[in-house]
Amino acid sequence: MGVKKKLGLGLASAALGLSLVGGGTYAYFSDKEVSESSFAAGTLDLELNPETVIDVPNIKPGDTMDRAFKLVNKGSINIKKIKLLSDYSVENMGDAANTEDLGEYIRVNFLFNADKLNDVVYSTTLSKMKEMDPNVLGKNVFTPLMERKGLKAGTTDDMIVQFEFIDNGEDQNQFQGDKLKLNWSFEAFQGKDEEK
Repeated sequence: MGVKKKLGLGLASAALGLSLVGGGTYAYFSDKEVSESSFAAGTLDLELNPETVIDVPNIKPGDTMDRAFKLVNKGSINIKKIKLLSDYSVENMGDAANTEDLGEYIRVNFLFNADKLNDVVYSTTLSKMKEMDPNVLGKNVFTPLMERKGLKAGTTDDMIVQFEFIDNGEDQNQFQGDKLKLNWSFEAFQGKDEEK
């Protein structure tokens, strides 16, 4: 056997031996970390307390009725804005045929707070509220009352509203015995996106 053959066989044997040694004894350090993540959606939960803002019998022109109610954020997300949708129906229970809408004669005065009952934030009639864009009331009533910060989760805002049966100084007998059923729907909205 020649030197070249011996050298070639030796190199082949060495390569085979290295591959067997390297393949059979391959070892390394390792480490492993597991990330457990979650996403939990918050809740937006507006509560009105009491649910019936006003229920009063036997009103007459010139009467005023102050009522307090609370808007409670029972959710985990801050409420940025509130809309108020107003609707009503009138039952003519009297003898006279109505030529006018009783809702035009019920003025609603949203008052600043219990300590300052004379500070009217916004005033309108039920008939105008019924046709009004709910954003108008949100902007003019709830935003100022909530100090432009909204209603934070777990907090309450006290609201005072005054209803007034407008006395126009004329005969208003057509409204005798009428019954107005008022429906207010409060709708809450979250604020803008937040970096968490």
